[in-house]
Amino acid sequence: MKMFRSVLAVLSSSALALSAAEAQKPVSYYQDLLPILKRSCTGCHHPGKLKGELDLTTYAAFIKGGKHGAGFTVGQPTNSIVIEEISGDEPSMPKEGDALTKAEVALFTRWILEGATNDTPANANSFKLAAPPTYTKPPVVSALAFSPDGKTLAVSGYHEVLVHSADGSNLIARLVGESPRIESLAYSPNGKLLGVAGGAPALFGEVQLWNTESNTLVRSIKSSIDSLYGISFSPDSKKVAVGGADKSVRIFSVKDGKELLKFDNHSDWVFGTAFTADGKRLISGSRDKAVKLIDASNSQFIDDINKLLEGVLCIARNPKEDLVVYGGEQGISRIYKISENQGRTAANNDVNVIKEYERLGGPVQAIAWSPNGTNIAIGGAASEVRVYTAGKEGKRVATLKGHEGAIFAAVFHPTTNWLATGGFDGQVRLYDYTAKSNQLVRAFVPVPIKGAVQTAAK
Repeated sequence: MKMFRSVLAVLSSSALALSAAEAQKPVSYYQDLLPILKRSCTGCHHPGKLKGELDLTTYAAFIKGGKHGAGFTVGQPTNSIVIEEISGDEPSMPKEGDALTKAEVALFTRWILEGATNDTPANANSFKLAAPPTYTKPPVVSALAFSPDGKTLAVSGYHEVLVHSADGSNLIARLVGESPRIESLAYSPNGKLLGVAGGAPALFGEVQLWNTESNTLVRSIKSSIDSLYGISFSPDSKKVAVGGADKSVRIFSVKDGKELLKFDNHSDWVFGTAFTADGKRLISGSRDKAVKLIDASNSQFIDDINKLLEGVLCIARNPKEDLVVYGGEQGISRIYKISENQGRTAANNDVNVIKEYERLGGPVQAIAWSPNGTNIAIGGAASEVRVYTAGKEGKRVATLKGHEGAIFAAVFHPTTNWLATGGFDGQVRLYDYTAKSNQLVRAFVPVPIKGAVQTAAK
């Protein structure tokens, strides 16, 4: 009875604030309520953070409710948990931030009384484009990948991946997908697939798998409410792994897109993943400073392989050995053995570290290991890429200049001495990093610019 009087009081007081037209207009779940839920509720009630086992990101999840029952009962606001939680002088929800206003509580109440209709448009969460995007200036290059046979170079764009001939002389295909942001690219070891990780920040994360022969989309996998990063394939090309802004690591089956593993032991965004040489274990690097070793068959946490020194922004595995190099938030890069760290003792010794490289002038955003395992490329906030020998000596053998702004991607060509780089200025540059003058082979804008004559600088 007390609850019923509270609801009536809310309705009475808030009705004064509504115009006659507003009072007659049915409440819209999509237009009126969903923005309130996103602002005040979904921060604690989403698939990556299910407080009370409650997800409020969709209508279906809302009505399903959590551990205390359905979120609402159609036509019965006094028997609806959501009204009980958000109303009263000291509402239970939201736990953080300001309480909902009386007018907002009244909207939820009226909506339930009116039948709690779901008027979400069928394409509400679709970001698909009808045609490839038109560019007036080059977008930031966030990811690059050479195909295993060395014939093509995949470059990130807006809503798309642009496939070029390896030397940048010819645009072969434009792979237009749903994700506005492309965060990571990787070819499968057998060369049959191009994997894409990205998404729409705070809305969804997506893995795309493209057939490299036909340049057609094989599968789109949406599995998160935020962007995905650091895509990698298992050695047999049957699995694909990603990290995410939801602090999780996931492994999917390439064959059917089924989620095989979800690892939730990180406490911050996960930017990189890599399988071990035998494919039985997975490593992940996170902004929480840890490079974690995971059993890829059952998601069991094995150990942190490193001492927690700085946020890990990118990782790359030695193509021949179980070694990993990471790029750090403080500008340091380190090579580690991919091994349990039990010997660290109470002093927290960094027992698996093999080499610590000189500090870059800002966070390391791009890191790559050469196909033969002999060199490492490091780039980031400083507008240059440095190439080092991969080992205890760690000698710098090249400094590649000419970039305008930060570098976000670097990748070695599989059969030549080329290194491709990309970043803030929107250009892709190909260097011969073994030449005495660190020769720039070619620089090109990877996207077609409206009204511009497309030329490649040599």
